[in-house]
Formats: sequence, C-alpha cells, structure tokens
Amino acid sequence: MEPDAKLRQWGEPPWKVSFRQRKLSLPQNVDFAIVGAGFSGLAAAAWLRRLAPEKNVAVLEARSVGAGSSGHTGGIALAETAAGGLPGLGDVLRGVKRILRTLRVDCDLVLGDAYELSHRAGRADSPIRWSDAGELRMAQQVPGGTVNPGKLVSGLARAASRLGAKIFENARVESVDRGKSLLVSVGGREILAERALVATNAMSLELSGLAGRAQPKFTLAVATEPLASKQLRALGLASRRPFYTVDLPYLWGRVLRSNAVVFGSGLVHLTDWRELETLSIRSGEPAALISRLEERVRRLHPALQGVKFTHRWGGPMLIGEQWKPVFTRRAESENLLVLGAYSGHGVALSVYLGCWAAEALLGRRALPNWGEWADASRAEV
Repeated sequence: MEPDAKLRQWGEPPWKVSFRQRKLSLPQNVDFAIVGAGFSGLAAAAWLRRLAPEKNVAVLEARSVGAGSSGHTGGIALAETAAGGLPGLGDVLRGVKRILRTLRVDCDLVLGDAYELSHRAGRADSPIRWSDAGELRMAQQVPGGTVNPGKLVSGLARAASRLGAKIFENARVESVDRGKSLLVSVGGREILAERALVATNAMSLELSGLAGRAQPKFTLAVATEPLASKQLRALGLASRRPFYTVDLPYLWGRVLRSNAVVFGSGLVHLTDWRELETLSIRSGEPAALISRLEERVRRLHPALQGVKFTHRWGGPMLIGEQWKPVFTRRAESENLLVLGAYSGHGVALSVYLGCWAAEALLGRRALPNWGEWADASRAEV
C-alpha cells in the first residue's frame, strides 16, 4: 500500500508497508474493538483470534495500516522499556521471537546485542570511535536487535486477517461511550463492543485519556547510501549491531541489509498531538533538525565524509510519566484498555504488550502494576 497521503510530509523511510485490505462494511456488534492498526493493535487482534477464534474482532484504523508510529520507526528492538525492566515485564525479546514464530511473521528479525554508546564513559576496547561532542565510544553491549518495520506491520496485519480479524482502514474512532458495553462511534456510525483496546500511541490522546499526561514528540532519521564493507569496518559496525547513546547529544542507528546505515536524532516538541497532522520534514524545525543530523553524521568519522543520504523521515512517539509505558484500564470501564507511550522503545515492546493485552481482554492474564493514569470523562477526537 502506498504511504498515507496525509502523512507523506513525514518523509519516506527505507521500507514499505505492503498490506491490502478489501473494503468491508462496518459491523453493528463485535466482541472486541481494537483502535489503531500499528504494532500493538495488530498483534492484539491476531492474538485474540488465535486464542479465541469464536470471538469477533474489528481493528479500526483512522488512516491506513502502519501509517503512524509503526511505519515510521527505526526498527531497533530492545529488551526493556525506556524506564528499564519493570516488575513482571518478563523477557521481551524472547517473547517477541516466540510470538512472531507463532503468527508466521517474517520481518527480518535479528536478535543478539546492541551497543550502548557514551561520550564520557566509553570503553578502551570500543570498536566505535566517533567524533561527536568529544569521542563517542561503546560503553557496553546489551540485548537487542533489529527488524524491518514495514515487514513487521504488514506481517502482523496479514496474520490478523488470516486468523479472521476484520481490519477497517479510514475508520476514525470519534468517541467511546463507556458502560457495561462500549459504544464506539466511527464516522457517524455506532458499533457495540463488549471490550476494546485503544492502541493509538501518540495520536488521539483524548480517546486514550492521555491528553496532558503523556508528551507527544516527533523524531527524525536519515538513511545513507549503501556503504562498502570496508567503510562499515572502519566505522566499527561490521558486526551490524544497532546502537544508541546513553547520554547527550542523543544518537541512535542501525545497519540495513543493503549496508545503508540509519541514523536518528532530534525531537520536535509539540503542545498538541494534532500538530502531527501538519508537520513536514521539508520546512520549519523538522527540516532544520534533519539538516543538522546530516551534518553531524558526516563529521562522525572520515568514512562518512561526503556520504549521500537516500531517505529522510520523521515519526511520532509518546513519552509517558517517568518513561513508563501506559498499560491500564480506563477508570470508568473495566472493559476498555489503553496501551502506548513506549518512549522510543516500542518496536519489540509494542508487539509483546499487544499480545499481553489480548490475554487481558480475554480475562486470562492480569495487567501489570506500573502506576495508575487519570481518566477523562468522555473520549473524543
């Protein structure tokens, strides 16, 4: 599927979402309504149908599959949340590997280690020695890996569809009235749902109840032209491990199959998530941050001097209180779950927690105790 026309101003990442869903008529009643067709929502839908094939599952997406954060991420899979290993979290990477194998999703998943880089506490034996506000070196190796985000979101959508979930694109949820059953309003029509999951992350914060409680941001990335093997060796990236800094100035990245290298950095701070609708990487602060990132990358190492960039893009992220993800029930209804605010650690975590949410919706697993969130009296977009 072509990128969502409304969000082409976010730029083009070096991967594509390839999922086509035939147009369906909205149902009047469903057992489970999933709001958002990104990693979390699609994983939840597929897992629900796998565990309870007799239940009706509808995925309601305001734009197209993967149009938001999931289609614009960098594809680095990490083992913990941005707040670290929270109580009861479990082994995220092992869990994701099992989930993707079970759902038959091929997304070029590579698990192993990631480099944590530091400007001040790098190791003497670091394979990476870059010039970046001093010398940037590897501080330690931690569990991590990479995926192709386009293949991941496409594969989850195909798995959900294959298992019988119905995916509705261009179906913006306007409100959810809460009671014993949930009345979900979509384009002037109403769907009665027994239970629902809101997994829209940085978008639709009134709907999720996170307006004013979590901070939406817009982050930037670029991809270089394919590099020669000797360039990767000179950069210390011959192992193809992803990397990210543990101090400022922040920088993250990974090597693609083509030997191109993705570098990401920079945040556009927003006062309202709706600003994401009009942000463009071709103008204003996003354009300035992209230009600054390219200059910074070329200064990192002689092997990158004069390197060409083939892709430039940005995407939304949501930062929760104390960097914790939000995974809770809305206060006015035990039948409405909210999941998101991964703070940049969502590639593996969102799939892992999406399946956990499916089990919670079925009453087979308790939610984690990571803190309570305030509710809103009525959710509207």
